[in-house]
Amino acid sequence: MADKRIVLFCAGGMSTSLLVNKMRDAAAAAGKNYSIDAYGLSSVDKYAPEADCILLGPQVRYAMKQLQAKFPGKPIDGIDMRVYGMMDGKGAIAIARKLMND
Repeated sequence: MADKRIVLFCAGGMSTSLLVNKMRDAAAAAGKNYSIDAYGLSSVDKYAPEADCILLGPQVRYAMKQLQAKFPGKPIDGIDMRVYGMMDGKGAIAIARKLMND
């Protein structure tokens, strides 16, 4: 079982799946046992409650304040445009680790 659950939300869940795979590789290389999945923003009510941290793709960053209000105390941040554009799994894991103080 994973130590922490990272959930990414984007417009549809498709483009982010490549980033998820790279994040899984980066987490494994760092010796971290994370569950990492991506979903469309429409699935937020289903998957956000069980997440240890939530990352938003650049195309849905507009929803950050709304999600922070809906899930108070849950660490939420947007993925930097460069990290996302370069599909930088290591950079995205660094954002999540900082959010989770891990």
